[in-house]
Amino acid sequence: QVQLVESGGGLVQAGGSLRLSCAASGRTFSRYAMGWFRQTPGKAREFVAAISPLAGRTYYADSVKGRFTISRDNAKNTVFLQMNSLKPEDTAVYYCAARNTVIPGTESSEYDSWGQGTQVTVSS
Repeated sequence: QVQLVESGGGLVQAGGSLRLSCAASGRTFSRYAMGWFRQTPGKAREFVAAISPLAGRTYYADSVKGRFTISRDNAKNTVFLQMNSLKPEDTAVYYCAARNTVIPGTESSEYDSWGQGTQVTVSS
């Protein structure tokens, strides 16, 4: 397993941008598919985006497609989520997750390691 620490959350107005980062420990980061999920109180954790270990494949939820971009820097053991054109409905705690496989998953149950989450709040 890897240890994950998210950062970059905060308060932003609708239409604004934020960039989330997730730093991973360990020397095998490049073997892991990575994902971003989000959760609001009383709701299940929701898939946002995922990326394959060598960044050849990316997947997005329909709700964020065209606005969010997932990327990674394996040399720095970091995965990013660039969020543009933010909407109030994007408000949630955002979690980074790792999966020791080449295939990114879109279900939270497919991931082995999780960060502690970072709050994103979008005001209208």
